[in-house]
Amino acid sequence: MEKKFKRTLITSALPYANGPVHIGHLAGVYVPADIYARYLRLKGEEVMFVGGSDEHGVPITIRARKEGVTPQDIVDRYHKIIKDSFEELGITFDVYGRTTSETHRKTASEFFRTLYDKGEFVEKTSEQLYDEEAGEFLADRYVVGTCPHCGNENAYGDQCEACGTSLSATDLINPRSALSGSTPVLKATSHWYLPLDKWEPTLRKWILDDHQEWRPNVYGQCKSWLDMGLQPRAVSRDLKWGIPVPVEGAEGKVLYVWFDAPIGYISNTIDADPEGWEKWWKDPDTRMLHFIGKDNIVFHCIVFPAMLMAHGGYNLPDNVPANEFLNLEDKKISTSRNWAVWLHEYLRELPGKQDVLRYVLTANAPEAKDNNFTWKDFQARNNNELVAILGNFVNRAIVLTHKYFGGVFPPQGELQEVDLNLIEQIRTLKGELTEALDTFHFREALRVAMDMARAGNKYLQETEPWKLAKTDMARTATILNIAIQTCANLAIVFEPFMPFMSARLLKMLNGDKISWDMIGCFDLVPSGAEIGAPELLFEKIEDSVVEAQVQKLKEAEKQNLLEQWKPAEVKEEVDFPTFEKMDIRVGKVLECKKVPKADKLLQFRIDDGMGGRTIVSGIAKFYAPADLVGKEVCFIANFAPRKLKGVMSEGMILSAEDADGRLVVIGPTGEVRPGSSVG
Repeated sequence: MEKKFKRTLITSALPYANGPVHIGHLAGVYVPADIYARYLRLKGEEVMFVGGSDEHGVPITIRARKEGVTPQDIVDRYHKIIKDSFEELGITFDVYGRTTSETHRKTASEFFRTLYDKGEFVEKTSEQLYDEEAGEFLADRYVVGTCPHCGNENAYGDQCEACGTSLSATDLINPRSALSGSTPVLKATSHWYLPLDKWEPTLRKWILDDHQEWRPNVYGQCKSWLDMGLQPRAVSRDLKWGIPVPVEGAEGKVLYVWFDAPIGYISNTIDADPEGWEKWWKDPDTRMLHFIGKDNIVFHCIVFPAMLMAHGGYNLPDNVPANEFLNLEDKKISTSRNWAVWLHEYLRELPGKQDVLRYVLTANAPEAKDNNFTWKDFQARNNNELVAILGNFVNRAIVLTHKYFGGVFPPQGELQEVDLNLIEQIRTLKGELTEALDTFHFREALRVAMDMARAGNKYLQETEPWKLAKTDMARTATILNIAIQTCANLAIVFEPFMPFMSARLLKMLNGDKISWDMIGCFDLVPSGAEIGAPELLFEKIEDSVVEAQVQKLKEAEKQNLLEQWKPAEVKEEVDFPTFEKMDIRVGKVLECKKVPKADKLLQFRIDDGMGGRTIVSGIAKFYAPADLVGKEVCFIANFAPRKLKGVMSEGMILSAEDADGRLVVIGPTGEVRPGSSVG
């Protein structure tokens, strides 16, 4: 029998404070967590929704060094951006803290010290790379060298970004320090490790036997790790930025960020409820849920529970409804390449459209597999669903009430079968909606909610009150009564998903207090109540809006390519006589057309000063034929003719490849007679 809990603690992965949050974070973690928290509150349950910024670790020190500021400057900046953006999107944290707070420093230190005093750590000495000039041990990200797999000379010590291979700093060829540029040396250092292998049998039973109801992606990843065998994991590292290891003789060592960060859930709860925090973490009548992305499954299902087991006295998570990844325009979101939709920019560039983003991200939530966000889909869902279905129904119901009854809510007369069918459908859908939310199927829940709006539209189409008003005002009153009561139901149903729309709709209906139990009731609005003036809940999004966002992505991608671009290596030396054999000349394009059945090829007729020639070139992707007619180009005149797609090509037009892969035809800057030699 499933246990009933008195309260629920909801945690959401702590966003890393070296940059803002993007739609991948929102779809994977924060929107579903907020939907669930709002749902439980509507049910009248006791809830604590905990969030906060993760503010320690190497990436923050790298960004600070790059910008010439302190790590604290970096986290202060991004903590504010992230916190403010969440608030504007309507994410209802009960507390949004940070891991640089004094409460967190104290809590994390005490947690480590408890495990240390209980003998739960093992101490190991190993050799790590050390920068003698800087006087620091080097985190993997601070080591740069040649990738042993692809030869990239600027691979990081943890990963080669050219080929994507995961590395260790000692794998690199010719490693150098990113701090000083010097060659690092191996030096012995000691650290404390959490022996995960000790807790493997307990974790195996707790997860594989006791939590088979977890999502398949979560359960499967945990099983894979457990089947491979768990290994001890370092809980400290040599770094200046972080929480100092609270052990004598541990100067220069801090808590590893993976150990430090999840304790932030506890410290943030302490800040929210200093006197009663233990009921959220230690009372067996409290259920704990972790909302995370798939890259954090192991930490929240294996590592953090092992920490809690080792400490003793803490609850373990009841469920971890982790999501997969959200792609953007069919490509993986990349913060380093600026291929992302940043929340703070979205809020500025599309003001008042928080609910649209929440709706689209929920509709495309990557619950079972990676999913995709496109601006065209964003536009289509807004225009075809929010405007045409939900917004249309509410607007028609309120407009007709004003038209025929002066905005005074009409009384309900005798109900007919069509009325009873709608009421029954809403009540049936409530059960489906509740089941979907209880089992963390938020996409399905949103679909069911929209089905209620579809049912309302169908009801108005079937009853046609605008026609009945000519002959039967009593029946018209009943129809609009049912329609407005349905609107009131929708205001409750959509509150977890689109809270701003729900608040506006409630205001139009002069409603205030709502609860989940009210769904399915058709006496929510009293007869004679004043209905507010109708206003559109959603507006159409024009092509120009989404085209601007797509163009912004393309420009960011182009800028990133330009920043990353470097010239190709100089080819093997050739002597001057060899170069002289190349006959490069200037020609004028007389005609240009596409080669049939060849997307990349253009066919040129060139005035070469010698009677003319035909040349085929693979630049169709970058030029329209008409743009090249009359243009002077450089071509190689003494290439042996060869047939391309049935056309004999008598030379080669010269072009340069830009950083973004675009080919640019090379020609003289001033007018030159066709046939002139280049040399």
